[in-house]
Amino acid sequence: MSPFPCFANYAYAHELVVRKKNNPKNKYFMESTRQHKIARLIQKDMSDILLRYARTLRSTLISVSEVRVSPDLSIAHIYLSIFPQDKAADTMETIKKNTPQLRGQLGTLERHQLRIIPELIFHLDITIDNMARIDELLKQ
Repeated sequence: MSPFPCFANYAYAHELVVRKKNNPKNKYFMESTRQHKIARLIQKDMSDILLRYARTLRSTLISVSEVRVSPDLSIAHIYLSIFPQDKAADTMETIKKNTPQLRGQLGTLERHQLRIIPELIFHLDITIDNMARIDELLKQ
């Protein structure tokens, strides 16, 4: 037992905080200012690129809802909302096939801000679906 009772569990508590902070699966993982700036830059540029890309798909709306960048800025997870939902699977498949071209277009837009363009990983954002389902359940 520690001679100072208030510091008895300090090492254990510090270990838990460090473990939570360094866990990328933790949804409360804090981004650095640089990560946040890069994420917003990628979100803005990818939304412009996908807006032009969506014109070729006709009657499909694609929006970039969130971008998360890894601490070393090498990977960007891009969350997309696609409307209408029945075309979401096909659109995501097409976007994943064209990821190298999208990364190249992003590179031309961000060549002065970033030295290395991060690898792009696209995910379908289902928060709107979850909100609609919860709203529907509340109406019942």
